Amino acid sequence: MLLPRLLRSANTTSRSFKQIQQIKAQAQNPRSFSSQWRLQQQLAEDDMKHLPDIDPSKLEVTKTITPKELVPNQDLVFGRTFTDHMLSIEWTASQGWLAPRITPYQNLSLDPATCVFHYAFECFEGMKAYKCPKDNSLRLFRPDKNMKRMNGSSARIALPTFDGDALTKLIGEMCKLEERFIPSEKGYSLYLRPTMIGTQRTLGVGPPGSALLYVIASPVGPYYPTGFKAINLEATDYAVRAWPGGVGDKKLGANYAPCIVPQLKAAKRGFHQNLWLFGEEEYITEVGTMNLFVCIKNKETGEKELVTAPLDGTILEGVTRDSVLALARERLEPKGWKVSERYLRMKDIAEAESEGRLIEVFGAGTAAIVAPVRKISWKGQMIDCGLKETEEAGEIALKMKGWIEGIQYGDEDHPWSVKV
Repeated sequence: MLLPRLLRSANTTSRSFKQIQQIKAQAQNPRSFSSQWRLQQQLAEDDMKHLPDIDPSKLEVTKTITPKELVPNQDLVFGRTFTDHMLSIEWTASQGWLAPRITPYQNLSLDPATCVFHYAFECFEGMKAYKCPKDNSLRLFRPDKNMKRMNGSSARIALPTFDGDALTKLIGEMCKLEERFIPSEKGYSLYLRPTMIGTQRTLGVGPPGSALLYVIASPVGPYYPTGFKAINLEATDYAVRAWPGGVGDKKLGANYAPCIVPQLKAAKRGFHQNLWLFGEEEYITEVGTMNLFVCIKNKETGEKELVTAPLDGTILEGVTRDSVLALARERLEPKGWKVSERYLRMKDIAEAESEGRLIEVFGAGTAAIVAPVRKISWKGQMIDCGLKETEEAGEIALKMKGWIEGIQYGDEDHPWSVKV
């Protein structure tokens, strides 16, 4: 029974004789079925490389006839207001990527058996478009990083990959169409949510034969409307966000839902977010849905060090994280700072605080850029993260916010700021 199934899935009309012989050999080999399945997957991936990729020249645009009223800047709530249009591109295993379409924002129509509902075939990105006050241009911030990460996420869960430059170009076209939703006032932007889902109607577990890539947009204001507000964290040791060999380094919707209950428990105890710890050593990993940075003095030398957890497969490869590291190496190292991607234990932070070596702590992510931390609750003690009572942010957090915003809004000419 196995050989006929393998041959049918191999699509013998398009396979070379050598490939068919490989399949036959695998089917007759007493090795595990997983080996045979991996061969099928490899052959399928080879076939997909020859299918059409995303083609911006085939873009079809249908404009809305009922444009929405703009929400006043001061009333914008993150992720609650959406623009007039959406970008969508369908994919099938037999045809590749079909013509991209920009249409009025609308509901999706999906069968109850669609595989995304049952097996979480879903990944997404978070990025922003900015209106530059200097020349009124529209800009994206490091879109190449978002495209690379989304391709990594989709490949990890057997969804199709795509030409990142092509999708970036299409997102630029959508941003131009939605320009009226992007206020020129600094601190405001258009939050973009590229999303990919498996759309095959099946309850069988396997790679989806069809998928949908779509982009929606939401005008947003400053994450902190009244300025920086330092947050308090609860160190979480009873639940784990990610683990070695898992998918914690990918931006999958399945990574986020399990984090909500620990966040709610922390909130009930009066904390803004939870700090994820890992293992018996209690290594610090991430804060809520952001990467974490710690500014600390070396115990022996007094050297100042900016530390964040290494990319070991459990840490999300944040675009803001990478930006903070790059700017720190460029602008802080010449001033005597050391910039490190290394493991740091919770007890190391507690020890530094007790010895007066903890300078500041902050989270980093797309929504807020940086989120300063005032205190961390750990094993019944409150660790002071270096802020004075009158301060809402430390020196390094403020510098990073200023540097990154300057690039995003075009105040500084920089290759990270891409005009659309």
